[in-house]
Amino acid sequence: MGFFNFFSKEKKETLDKGLERTKQGVFSKLARAIAGKSKIDDEILDNLEEVFITSDVGLETTLKIIERIEKRVARDKYVNSSELNALLCEEIADLLAENNNESSLPDFTVPADHQPHVIMVVGVNGVGKTTTIGKLASQFKKAGNKVVLGAADTFRAAAIEQLDVWGERAGVPVIKQKLGSDPASVAYDTLQSAKATGANVVIIDTAGRLHNKKGLMDELTKIRNVMQKVVPDAPHEVLLVLDGSTGQNAFEQARQFVAATSVNELAITKLDGTAKGGVVIGISDQFRIPVKYIGLGEGIDDLQVFHKKEFVESLFGNAG
Repeated sequence: MGFFNFFSKEKKETLDKGLERTKQGVFSKLARAIAGKSKIDDEILDNLEEVFITSDVGLETTLKIIERIEKRVARDKYVNSSELNALLCEEIADLLAENNNESSLPDFTVPADHQPHVIMVVGVNGVGKTTTIGKLASQFKKAGNKVVLGAADTFRAAAIEQLDVWGERAGVPVIKQKLGSDPASVAYDTLQSAKATGANVVIIDTAGRLHNKKGLMDELTKIRNVMQKVVPDAPHEVLLVLDGSTGQNAFEQARQFVAATSVNELAITKLDGTAKGGVVIGISDQFRIPVKYIGLGEGIDDLQVFHKKEFVESLFGNAG
């Protein structure tokens, strides 16, 4: 099943609205880059390079995009500057499609052989980690899943309290222990509870500390090993949450967490409040780890599964 079968009009409107600030910033820069030009030439390519770098796409990914456009212009001989948006849509979407595949399952559907499907969520404090967990819980539940949350960030009382609040909003139970408890013990209890109650989605919060990569890695490894006593192949997803509004700082956080643990999915939050949405393109390309979710607002429904083609079209598809 292709994603067009389940990417609704409402989701598209939310995506367009959430990316509005980035889109306005990119298009104003593009307009200046091609002002007075009838075709794409070396000067436009130089200006495009500046546009992408200043939009937080990142240097390496920017150079890849420019190289693809150069080849396209050379192949087609003459490319009108008015065709630039469509050209960018095609080349950036193709670039991202080369790096990782999207699931063929409908959004917020879990594989049938994952019972339960276990997601361990990591990320530094302040990136929207616990908020993302609450939104994920709500979306998975609306998709017909039975969800349970685990408050394994036992380092901060506020983290446990915040997860409790989101659990209530989403209408899902939260398994917790007292402040300072062993995080692995909380994760173990959560999986045991999920199996006992027939829950098919488990989302585990973890401490947002990155001051000591070895300490972080040891803690997350312990949580993983203890969970595997209950669900042998858990966790199925290690989801790193990044704050898109921090631009290049999000790249650095990604590098540190990828070095510290086995991250296999990314969520990029707070895209509605920033003009730095280009960071999604760069991170998706550079780390070869799928961007699974994007946060587009404060509401409980303002979290979407990331679809590369829709995202790129929302940014470049219409200058209107």
